[in-house]
Amino acid sequence: MSPAVSRDSRSLLAPLVLVPLIVAFALWAFAWPAARTEPRDLPLGVAGPPAATEQVREGLQQREGAFELHEYTNEAQARDAIEDREIYGAVAVTPSGPKLLTASAAGPVVAQTLEQAAAHMAPGGGAVRTDDVVAAPPEDPRGAVLSASVLPMAIAGVAGGALVALMRLRGTRGVGVLLGTAALVGAVGAGIAHSWLGVLTGNWWAEAAAIGLTALAVSATVAGLEALLGTAGIGLGALIAVLLGNPTSGMTSAPEMLPEPLGTLGQLLPPGAGGSLLRSVSFFDGRAADTPVLVLTVWAVLGLVAVTVGGIRRERANPAEETPEPRRVPATPVSAAG
Repeated sequence: MSPAVSRDSRSLLAPLVLVPLIVAFALWAFAWPAARTEPRDLPLGVAGPPAATEQVREGLQQREGAFELHEYTNEAQARDAIEDREIYGAVAVTPSGPKLLTASAAGPVVAQTLEQAAAHMAPGGGAVRTDDVVAAPPEDPRGAVLSASVLPMAIAGVAGGALVALMRLRGTRGVGVLLGTAALVGAVGAGIAHSWLGVLTGNWWAEAAAIGLTALAVSATVAGLEALLGTAGIGLGALIAVLLGNPTSGMTSAPEMLPEPLGTLGQLLPPGAGGSLLRSVSFFDGRAADTPVLVLTVWAVLGLVAVTVGGIRRERANPAEETPEPRRVPATPVSAAG
């Protein structure tokens, strides 16, 4: 077989193998978490005297592995823990019966799950009294818009990083463009989600910074991988941000509702960390934002360093390309005197 025929065979075989693999990976990443969504060590509080809450604890512990119980002496402490994002909700034992505290802003699906889990606690088979401590905004009561915002942030980051890579922007120029693009993405995102749609209700500048940092983490990663690996780095960056990061972000439910290790992995990737950060600054006054900020900063810094290193390597490998030779001006012939 001639080398030309062998190359043609490989080029035909590549899509036949790669496309099914990509589809299988996408179905695994998106369908598996959706089909296995249920609480797994979901932080839940129990408030009241130990003797009074014993029956509540026993009832919740019957769902083995579903809840990670935190005990509080009174309802006020449980409310503070919910507002600090230490727990998703709590069951407070009061003289008039159990009372469920939820936070639909932390995840409407989680709030519904807690209501279902506490349904059997109501005296006489009635409904459990529920108090939404941190409610989702009226414009987005089911959290659908906030959940849907993760994918556009990831796509914006991939697009920005790919453009910087394809335009061969390296070094300080590449870093400057990535930073400027991220800042503009943050402003546009906050302008749409906060100022227009009203689905974000926190500090406008903090929300813009959260969206911009998320976009920067993705775009810097894509551009950095391209600087180190070539064109294949763009595909790898897109795979990390979109095909893996988006479905494992936990924004449609909660990280503790996803099968492990996807719940933990998702919070270590830019979309999951960015979604958690945006939720914190929008509804919880920035509480529990330190870990997402750290994760996004690490991704952004590593990507920007890779872009800078790629620029240095390119300058050393092609010095003539970076420093063009001065243009030669042809000499003007001097005419002889008549």
